[in-house]
Amino acid sequence: MTSRDTLFQNALLQDGTLNDIIVRDGRIASILPAGTGAGAETVDIAGALLVPGFVEGHIHLDTSFWGDKWIPYKPCTDGFDVHERVTFQAENMAQAAPMDVRARNQLDLCISNGSTQMRSHVMVDGSVGLKSLETILKVREDYRDLIDIQLVAFPQSGILKSLGTPDLLDAAIGLGADLVGGLDPLSFDRDIKGHLDVVFGVAERRGVDVDIHLHDGSQLGAMTIEEICARTVALGMQGHVAVSHAYGLGDLPRDAALKMAGLIARSGVSIMTNAPGHHNFPPVALLRGEGVNVFSGSDNIRDSWWPFGDGDMLRRAEIIAYRSGFFTDAELASAFEVVTAGGARALRLEGYGIAVGDKADFVTLPAAHVPEAVVGVPKPRRVFKAGRLVAENGAVIR
Repeated sequence: MTSRDTLFQNALLQDGTLNDIIVRDGRIASILPAGTGAGAETVDIAGALLVPGFVEGHIHLDTSFWGDKWIPYKPCTDGFDVHERVTFQAENMAQAAPMDVRARNQLDLCISNGSTQMRSHVMVDGSVGLKSLETILKVREDYRDLIDIQLVAFPQSGILKSLGTPDLLDAAIGLGADLVGGLDPLSFDRDIKGHLDVVFGVAERRGVDVDIHLHDGSQLGAMTIEEICARTVALGMQGHVAVSHAYGLGDLPRDAALKMAGLIARSGVSIMTNAPGHHNFPPVALLRGEGVNVFSGSDNIRDSWWPFGDGDMLRRAEIIAYRSGFFTDAELASAFEVVTAGGARALRLEGYGIAVGDKADFVTLPAAHVPEAVVGVPKPRRVFKAGRLVAENGAVIR
C-alpha cells in the first residue's frame, strides 16, 4: 500500500465474485478477495456490480438539442433522404442554443449515465468549414478529466459535392481531429472511388483511423462495404477502420450476409450499429459469430434526425438485445459487450477493462449480474474516471 492507494471494497465483478480493488495513479493495482484489501482512502461499493465505463462509440456533439428548447421532428417529403435531412439540420441549428452549450449538456448526460469513452463525429465540410470542430475541441479540453473523446472530421454535406471539403478534412486533422470520416460515397457523392480516395488519402497521409457513415441499403451498401474492406487491406489498416450504420447488412439474405461477414472480419473493419427503430440494421449475432467486431453509440440525441436518445449506453444494449431477439443470458451478455469491449476494440483503447493494469474507469450498477443489468437498465449509478468519482445520482461532479 502507498499513500496514494484508494481501496474500492465489496465490488461485485462480472464473474460473480466479491472483491476489493486497489487503485493507484488512476489504474487498477490489484484485485483481491473482499475484506483483504487496504488503502489510504476507502470507497464502499456495497456489493453493487462494477463494470468498465461504457463506450459511447458514435455520437454528434455538435448537432444535439439536448437541454435546449424542443424542436419538432420534420419528416422528409418522400421517404428517408439524407440530403433533405441535412437541409433540415441546418435550418434547426440556426435557431438553436450555442453549440458549446448544447455539447456540454449532452456530455453531462452521457457521463452521468456511465460513459467514460466517446467518439463524436463533428461536421467539417464546405457548409461550416472548421468552425464546429474548433468549438468542440474547446469543449473537449474542458472535459478532459471527465471523459476521453475522439473526434471524427465528418463531411455531412459530402466530400465531392461540397466545395473545399477535401482540404478541410486534411486541415481538421492538423487542428486536432483524431479520425477522418465519410458519408455514403455512392448515393451522396455518386463517386465511390473519388470519395474514398479522399478519405483514405487523408488517413494514410496523416496516419489516422477512418470511420465512415453508410446509410445505403441492400446491394448498394454491400458494394460500398466491399470497397472499404478492399481499401483497408490494401493499406494495411486492419483494425483502424469502422463503418457506421451499415444498414444494408440488415437487408441481405442470410447466405449473402454470412459471406459479407467473413469479408468484413478478414479485413478487420468494425461495424457500428445503434439498432434504430426505423431501419433494418446489421445482424449483430451473425456478424459477431463470424468474428466481426460490433460496437455501438447513441448516434443522434434529440436532434434533426430523430427526437429520441437518452445518452445511456446500457439502455442502448437493451435496445440492441430487444431488436435482435436476444433472450438467453449469453445473448444478453453479448449485447453488453457491444457497448463495452466492442467499443474499446473499435476505438483502440489502451487499458480498458477490469483487470490489474487497466485504467480505473468504471461504473457501479444495482444489479446481480450483467444480463439483469441489460434488461433492467438500473439506476442509481456511480461513475469513476481514473479512480475519481465523476458522476453520481445522475449528476456530474467536477
